[in-house]
Amino acid sequence: MRLTRQGALLAGVGVGIVGLARVFAIWELYVLGAALVGLVLVSALTVASSRLRIGVRREVTPVRLHAGEPARVDLMVTNHGERTPVLQLIDPVDGARGAHVAIGPLVQGERATAAYQLPRPRRGRLSVGPLDIEVADTFGLSKLTVSAAAETRLTVYPRLHDVDAVPFTVGDEIIGAAPSPDALGRSGDDFYALRQYTVGDDVRRIHWRSTARHDELMVRQQELPWNGRLTLLLDNRRRIDNPDPFELAVEATASLLAASSRRRDLTRLLTTDGGDSGSAAGAAHLDSMLEFLALVETTPAGTLQRALAELHQGAGGGALVVVLATPSNSEIDDVVALRRKFRNLTVVACQPVRSPESNLPHADIISQPAAGVTVLRVSDASQFVSGWMAVHGRRLIATPAAGYANPTGDPQ
Repeated sequence: MRLTRQGALLAGVGVGIVGLARVFAIWELYVLGAALVGLVLVSALTVASSRLRIGVRREVTPVRLHAGEPARVDLMVTNHGERTPVLQLIDPVDGARGAHVAIGPLVQGERATAAYQLPRPRRGRLSVGPLDIEVADTFGLSKLTVSAAAETRLTVYPRLHDVDAVPFTVGDEIIGAAPSPDALGRSGDDFYALRQYTVGDDVRRIHWRSTARHDELMVRQQELPWNGRLTLLLDNRRRIDNPDPFELAVEATASLLAASSRRRDLTRLLTTDGGDSGSAAGAAHLDSMLEFLALVETTPAGTLQRALAELHQGAGGGALVVVLATPSNSEIDDVVALRRKFRNLTVVACQPVRSPESNLPHADIISQPAAGVTVLRVSDASQFVSGWMAVHGRRLIATPAAGYANPTGDPQ
C-alpha cells in the first residue's frame, strides 16, 4: 500500500496547517489540519484492509503471431472472495504504453472480461505483463498494488506473403544418389526402377532375381515421399546502412519456406554465418525455421563466399534460392556461378528504396542471365510477390505494370 500523489500532498498540507495552528494558536486550524491528516489515514487503512482473492487469466489471439498482424489480448477476471471495489488492471507491453483497464465491483464468484489490442508488432520477442491490479480509495488518496498475472513472452514470426513454392526439380535420392523423377509418390512404397546396390541401402530392397541375372547386387528403388527439395541461403551479413532490405529478405525467406513446406517438400535453411537447419519436412521443421527467422539478426561473422563454397562442395540437386540484402553485382554473379550445381537457381536481391522511380515494372526487376537461373531485384514486399509469381507462379498473374500468363508452363 502507498499514498498517491494527491494523498501525499494532502497529508503534507494537513501537517503544515497543524504547524501553523501551533504557531498562531488558532484552534480552527488545528481542527482543519487534523481532519486532512485523518482523512488520509482512514483512506490508507481502508485500502490496506482490502482482502483481494482475484484470479486473472490472459489469452493472446492469434496463438501464432506474425509481424504486422493485429493481435488481441483477453483478460478474464474472477472474484473468489468478498465484493471488490473498482479494480484497475495495468498490463505493460514492450514498445507501447500498455493497457489500463477498469473493472467494476465484483461479487463473490462473479467473472468479468476485458480486452485490448496489441500494437502491430515487429518480428522478434514481445513481452506482455506482468499484470498488476490496483485498488484505490474513493478519494484517490492511497492505493494497493497486487501482482495478478506473470509476464507472457511471445515470439512474433516474420510476415508471410502468399507465393507459390519453387517448381519441381530432378534431384538425387537422399540415400543411394540415384536420379529421381520430377513428381514422386507420397507413399514411398511405389516401385520406380532397379539400380546397383550402394552402401547404406536397405538390404530388404535387394532384388535377388535381378542380382542373379546381373551377377551384382541390385536393389529396388522406391519413389521417395517428397515432391521437391529446396535449399535456401539467407544473407545475414551486417550492413551499416538501411536495415529495411534485411527485413524484406527475412520475410521473403520465411514465405518461400512456408510455401514449400505446405507442399511437403524437403527444405533446408542456411545463413551466411554458418547456420544450417538440415533437410527435413513437416510442421515441426517449419516451426523451427520460423522461430529462427523471428530472432535472426545481422552479424559480422561469416562471409557470402564461404557459404557459396560450402554449397559448391555439397551434394547439390533440387532448387536453390539465395536471398541477398543490398548485394553488389559481383556478389550476384558469384551466386549465379552455382547454376551447374542446382537444377533451378533463383537470386532474390533485396535493395533499398531510393526514389519513386525504383518501383520498377516486372521487366526491369526480373532477369534470367542463364538457363534455369532467375534474378529478382526487389525493394518491397509487393515487388517480391509479383516478381516471384511472374516467374515461378502457377496461378495467372496480371499487374498494371505488366501482364504474365504463367511463364513457367505449369498447369493452372
